Parts: sequence; C-alpha cells; structure tokens
Amino acid sequence: MQQIDADAVRWREGQPQSGAGELLVVMHGIGSHEGDLFGLAPHLPSALTIASLRAPLPYGGGFAWFDFSPVDSDDHSLIDASAEAVLRWLDGLDRRFERVHLLGFSQGGAMAVQLARLAPQRFSSIVHLASFVHDGELPGDAELAAREPRIPLLTTIGDLDDVIHRDKIERSAPWLDAHFDVDRRTYHRAHSIVAEELADVVAFLERV
Repeated sequence: MQQIDADAVRWREGQPQSGAGELLVVMHGIGSHEGDLFGLAPHLPSALTIASLRAPLPYGGGFAWFDFSPVDSDDHSLIDASAEAVLRWLDGLDRRFERVHLLGFSQGGAMAVQLARLAPQRFSSIVHLASFVHDGELPGDAELAAREPRIPLLTTIGDLDDVIHRDKIERSAPWLDAHFDVDRRTYHRAHSIVAEELADVVAFLERV
C-alpha cells in the first residue's frame, strides 16, 4: 500500500480572513520532488495553506506518482494507489479545512484529476498544469460530471510542449469539458511554467 511521507510535506501556513481556512494540495511532476513547486508558494494567494507533497514512488533522482508512458494506458492501478494514499493523508491530518483545492504539474496534474474522480464531492477546484487525464473509466466519473456546480478547473498547456504526447492532450480536452467547469489556457512555452501562466493561476485561485 502506497503512503505519503508526512515528514516530507512542505507547508506554508495560510492567513485566512475567517474560519478554518482553505488548503491547496500541490503535486509535482515525474522525477521531481516536494520542493519543486513549493517555490511557487510566495506568489500564491496568502489566504491558502499550502501543502506540497512528495510522490510515493522513487524515480531516477526524484519521485513519481505512477509509471511513465508516452502514450495512453488504461491501467490505472498505480495512479489510483497514489491517489488513495493522498486521500488517506488528508484523512489523517489533525485539522480540518473548509475547502480543499488541488494543483498539479504534469503527472501531478493527472493526479489532481484522478483524486476528483475517486472523491467527486471532496475538492473545490483544480489547477491542471502541462498535463493530461489518465485513460480508463472510474465509478466516480458519472458523479463528477453530474455535480452541480461542477468543479472549476484551470488547465494549461504549452504550444511547444513535447513531453505530454499530443494524443493525450487531444483526448483529455473533451473529457475535461464533460466533467468540469473548464478554463483552458495555452502559452508559448515548452514543458514548464511561465510568468503569464502563474499570474493566471493566482487569478483563478483568488476567484474560486
């Protein structure tokens, strides 16, 4: 059974105006680590508490959420195991948040969507950066599509991105439209995050 290393989580405490506050769970891409996207924390809305997670599977010099495949695979056992580990980690927190948001880059973006597919009522928004949707069908997909209102999702891609296979991008776009309230942005970039994109992420998180 996969587990999230609680000691490896990087935290930034939020400054909510009132109430229990809101949590943003951040998930890195393949071969990276919890410190990578945590570098965005100073730029993200101060009201949010941020938790940047380390994926459970060693991969090269970093970590992964599931096996790398340049083309689609409908074997979702590994990504489900990682998503279920995140859900158990959330359940084990010693505090509760009014709302939980998800932000993931590349594999982490696929993880964010998979979490919503496994727990359709649990999350309030998703930031899906340079990513795709894992193939296959899940029992929660119909509930996710029927949720009213649908979960707001910001999805971004670069016109020079040669890491996310074009077939994955083309398959994922209509699937996202059928299951989320989608805000789609394209940037002139490769497999990275650019300043304009970060500004759009901040604006999205501030309005959701």
